[in-house]
Amino acid sequence: MSKVKNIIICGTGGQGILMASEVLCSAAWRSGFDVKKSEVHGMAQRGGSVSSHVRFGDKVNSVLVEKGAADVVLALEKMEALRWVEFLSPEGKLITCDLQIEPMTVNTGSAVYPDVEKIIEDLAIPNLMIPVMDIAKELGNLRVMNIILLGAASKHLPEISEKNWFEAIEERVPPKAYQVNLEAFRRGKAL
Repeated sequence: MSKVKNIIICGTGGQGILMASEVLCSAAWRSGFDVKKSEVHGMAQRGGSVSSHVRFGDKVNSVLVEKGAADVVLALEKMEALRWVEFLSPEGKLITCDLQIEPMTVNTGSAVYPDVEKIIEDLAIPNLMIPVMDIAKELGNLRVMNIILLGAASKHLPEISEKNWFEAIEERVPPKAYQVNLEAFRRGKAL
C-alpha cells in the first residue's frame, strides 16, 4: 500500500473516541503498517469536543490529517460530524452516529442545535447516518457505540483484515466485554 490512509474519529468526551483510535491503531499495526496517532482532548471531562487523527501506511511521516485528506471521518455525535467534515477528501467517507448531544449553549437557550443532516446534505456529502444508540441498546451495552462505528468504517479500510480487527478489540477491551464488542463490530460492518 503506497498511499497513507487518513482517519479522523471525533465526538464528545466520554464516548470512547480514544478507545476507538487505540483499536484502529492496533489493527493497522497488526496488519504490518507504520501507524501514527494524535489526540485532542479539549474539555473532554465536561462533554467537550474530542478528536483523534490516525494515519497508517508503509511509511507515515506526520501525525495530523490535513483538511481535505481524510479517507474516513467517524463521528460519534452529529454536530462533531459537521465540525470535521471539511477534513474529508473528495472520495472520503463520512460515517456518523445519529446521536445528538446538546452543548451547554443549546441547553441554556443561547444557541440552537443546527440541522446537521440538512447541512451535510446541502454540502452534497454522502453520509452514512447510523442508529448507533438503537443497536447498542439491542446489544445491551451503550458503551459499544464506538466499536459499532469502527465496524462500519472497516468496510472502507480493506487493508486491515477482520482477524486483525478482532485481535485489536480483544487486546483493548476488558475480557468480560470482548464478546459484546465483537458483536458490535460485526453489526457495524453489516450496515
